Amino acid sequence: MQHTHISAKHSLFDLKLKEFWQYRDLVWLFTRRSFMVSYMQTILGPLWLFINPLLTGITYVVLFGNIAKLSTDGVPQLLFYLSGNAVWTFFSGCVTTNASTFTNNAYLFGKVYFPRLVMPVSNVLSKLILFGIQMLMVLVLLLWYTVRGTVAPLWKYWLLLPVLLIWLGVLGMGVGIIISSLTTKYRDLHVLVEFGMSLWMYATPVVYPLSTVNAGLRRILLLNSVTPVVELYRRILLGVGQVDGTYLLYSLLVTLVIALAGVLIFTHVERTFMDTV
Repeated sequence: MQHTHISAKHSLFDLKLKEFWQYRDLVWLFTRRSFMVSYMQTILGPLWLFINPLLTGITYVVLFGNIAKLSTDGVPQLLFYLSGNAVWTFFSGCVTTNASTFTNNAYLFGKVYFPRLVMPVSNVLSKLILFGIQMLMVLVLLLWYTVRGTVAPLWKYWLLLPVLLIWLGVLGMGVGIIISSLTTKYRDLHVLVEFGMSLWMYATPVVYPLSTVNAGLRRILLLNSVTPVVELYRRILLGVGQVDGTYLLYSLLVTLVIALAGVLIFTHVERTFMDTV
């Protein structure tokens, strides 16, 4: 008979990755639950997966394209905003859903034992599925404008797109679980997440191309670790965007540090969070 010993005492760097792998089936179950629950008991159901980004894209066209007259580097406005909104929705979703991991799942964590990292990883995967569905609409427009010669995607680099998504997913999960760990004691931090993500979006070239920003501000925006990844994503997908290897390396290092710090803090807090949630 196999026995499993569960203890709150373990080394700071004991991430229990082997145990996490043993619960990989649970990752898929939580991923499916997280994805499906958003559209249960709604009139239009999965159609919201297309309606939401489309309405957001049209709103951006009106506000930023027609009223603010922001450049899109020659890319058709709807395509520019839909593609930018898709990648930003993926990243921000990874942050916001994981920012409430402990508070939203306290009832489950208090009754059943499983590696707690299963939950944030499943959140990232559910947002990845959502991104893939939203990209179907982007691809239809992209093919249309490519045939017309309006855009010139870098097709040979498209295999890098999944790498960029993993990159953003890891960064978003790291930020999210750090916030989640802090909100077990400081609940008001959760209130600031949505506001903070709105500010973060405008500090990232989502609704404007980096090329339209002056050199001084551009260097500041590139210190935002999401900016180099979004620019590379746009460069590969649409054929426009400014890519700087130095800032990409900087972004990668920041991502690794935040992800490692997030996992360490998360695994430390999970041992005692039931006493404070």
